[in-house]
Amino acid sequence: MSVNKETIEEYMNAFKVSDHETVLACLTDDIVWEMPGIYQHVGKEAFDKEIENENFIGSPTIQIIKLIEENNIVIAEGAVQGMMKNGNILDAVFCDVFEMEKGKIKKLTSYLMSKNASLKFE
Repeated sequence: MSVNKETIEEYMNAFKVSDHETVLACLTDDIVWEMPGIYQHVGKEAFDKEIENENFIGSPTIQIIKLIEENNIVIAEGAVQGMMKNGNILDAVFCDVFEMEKGKIKKLTSYLMSKNASLKFE
């Protein structure tokens, strides 16, 4: 396994158990985390505040379906579940695009779709 994929595995495993120290160690200092149309956070402090999101209870359950790498890009496709303070359950699929620099995550673009959505494609 490449260094970049190892970093993403470490990042995901740490995220699953809310190990912020290890998550942050996988990032460059100038990390950019974007969820298009929702937010863009710059820097480790902003990243840490987002993963400390007070709307959730406990650690998420994350399943990686695919982990693909080309050059300095690693793409993770997966599913995530989590309990929210308001009683709702997050049940979603995601695609995370990681741009890597020297074995660390420099940019993360996250695409998330709720499996609870009542969208109809007719």
